[in-house]
Amino acid sequence: MPHKMTITGSATGPLREYDRYVAFDMREKGSPAAPKGLKKSTFISYTVFVAKKAFNKTGLTKKSIMHEKILVQGEPTLDIPIDECPGEIGIICFQITVLPNKNDKEANESNDKKEAKQEASKAQQEVAATKQEEKQKSVAKEAKTVQPEVNETPVQEKKAAQPKKQQPVQPKGTKDVVSFDDIIVPEAFLKTRPNPVKTEEVIEFVKRTGHLDKPLTIEKETKILKDGYRRYIVAKIMKMDNVPVVYEYQG
Repeated sequence: MPHKMTITGSATGPLREYDRYVAFDMREKGSPAAPKGLKKSTFISYTVFVAKKAFNKTGLTKKSIMHEKILVQGEPTLDIPIDECPGEIGIICFQITVLPNKNDKEANESNDKKEAKQEASKAQQEVAATKQEEKQKSVAKEAKTVQPEVNETPVQEKKAAQPKKQQPVQPKGTKDVVSFDDIIVPEAFLKTRPNPVKTEEVIEFVKRTGHLDKPLTIEKETKILKDGYRRYIVAKIMKMDNVPVVYEYQG
């Protein structure tokens, strides 16, 4: 019975297309501790054979496969003609996965930490604002008990004079609403891949409420995105014409 194999790495040669499958070459470092007397192996070359349908699901292309780190799981085979299998070992692949780039992962973790700090800061500001509001109400109540009574406007007139309070249609903390097309995304963000699980959570939130859960952070003058790339992606997916923002440099 064939043994299952798992290898990781990048393609070392161009993608070769056949009728129902594709093939490419990879290499992986061999055993780090060979028995005494045996020559230590440096690298082992493989030729991977993948069904076109499975390969297309990964989103890899002829160009990207040379740069992406991938994980291949499959079984070794000796039935492939030598001209189609230049590697030392041929592998029939039954699962292929694109591994996250280390820089992308670090960038996502950095963005998540930054968002957590911002959320904590906003929570502190909200608590301070609530305490200030309660203090002002207490002072106003005391002042009202000391002042002599004055003719008050009838209740119905007072209600009519007050503007009707509208339900918020943007997330808390929004300072402005700008056109989605005006926002400029730096190349550093474009190279990252936001966490798909968290992205799906924001999409579900927009479907329920009709707006993003938090505003994007941009530079006021240039409209360059500084934070919230995941929400930018969601706004693009949901085809939002305008998005809520806060400005990085506020007076």
